[in-house]
Amino acid sequence: MNDAGSLDSSRVEPPRGRGGQLAAQRQATIVAEVNSRGAITVAELVDRFGVSDMTIRRDLDALDSSGLLHKVHGGATSVGLRSAHEPGFDAKLTQESAAKQAIAAEAARRVQPDSAIGIGAGTTTYALARQLLRVENLTVVTNSARIADVFHGNGRSDRTVVLIGGIRTPSDALVGPIATAALQSLHLDMLFLGAHGVDAEHGLSTPNLMEAETNRSFIAASREVVLVADHTKWGTVGLSTFATWNDLDVVVTDAGLPNPARKATRDTGCTLVIA
Repeated sequence: MNDAGSLDSSRVEPPRGRGGQLAAQRQATIVAEVNSRGAITVAELVDRFGVSDMTIRRDLDALDSSGLLHKVHGGATSVGLRSAHEPGFDAKLTQESAAKQAIAAEAARRVQPDSAIGIGAGTTTYALARQLLRVENLTVVTNSARIADVFHGNGRSDRTVVLIGGIRTPSDALVGPIATAALQSLHLDMLFLGAHGVDAEHGLSTPNLMEAETNRSFIAASREVVLVADHTKWGTVGLSTFATWNDLDVVVTDAGLPNPARKATRDTGCTLVIA
């Protein structure tokens, strides 16, 4: 099997003629983009290439059949994104940066002074933490050292930061029995969680079993649960589900979320907020 980053013409054979050459070039660009970003939506590809939704779906069908990407609901993911694959924090930090900032700003508006909130580990929740520096008298419970660091060293004395301990994952989350035990005695007004994958059938998921267990404990300790996740997470399913749609109250995502996914989310009864 050739490297997933290159398009093997022996495996994806375009139609003859100029149109076939354009299709092959478009498909090669799609593979490169998916491998670079990890995932992409049909809507993004339609806008980028100026072709029909049906044309893009045919491209994705061909590339999926050739093993060069995985076609999922509303788009495609890299062949490297298996159920147990967990990208590192730094690798994800620059992905969909503008969308994460928009989501963070929208989610931060929901937080009131004098609240006790939980913030799960992740790059979107990290962006949220930076937005919350303006909120007064805030108590923050997190399993991310990076998020805890955001609130330290700025001269503010009106906030309490609780960093729970545990085993560190590739995504910089602190998880495991110590983290779970620390959360069992807490009562949070609101919880903000990201997710490796968001799926209409399988809910929220992560490749890490211990992170899934820690997230469940976070949810159990919280009165309101808010998912913050950009549109590329939809259609991805990790190894372990940590939340069903019944566990969620609010979903904050970006304008790139396709209409079918918007409808599916609203049908669950959650409040959908588009940043």
